[in-house]
Amino acid sequence: MNSQMTNKRFQIVDTNQVKPVDCPCGKTRRAFTDDPDQTASLHVVDISVEAKTHYHRQLTEIYYILEGQGKMELDGELHDVGPGSAILIKPGCRHRAVGEMRIINIPVPAFDPEDEWFD
Repeated sequence: MNSQMTNKRFQIVDTNQVKPVDCPCGKTRRAFTDDPDQTASLHVVDISVEAKTHYHRQLTEIYYILEGQGKMELDGELHDVGPGSAILIKPGCRHRAVGEMRIINIPVPAFDPEDEWFD
């Protein structure tokens, strides 16, 4: 559950309490999407083998692999990734994760479902 925004300059979210939703990569628990400034959001994502290639026109994403081994497909190139791997994905880069992994995804600015594109 996302915390309520007040006049405070911080927000705390227990991502374990956030209901997972479907995304092109599998299931995600999203935090800070209700921040009125839309500075950034944080997603804990369980990658499935059915991840779909997609891109964003406005968002930059940072993926950080927590668990599992797999590959990142970035503009058609496959790269091996595992725990500790960090990937910066700029707008327009077609991407998907391949394999079963748990990641942290940080979209900047905050995730906007209208900025998810498929070829």
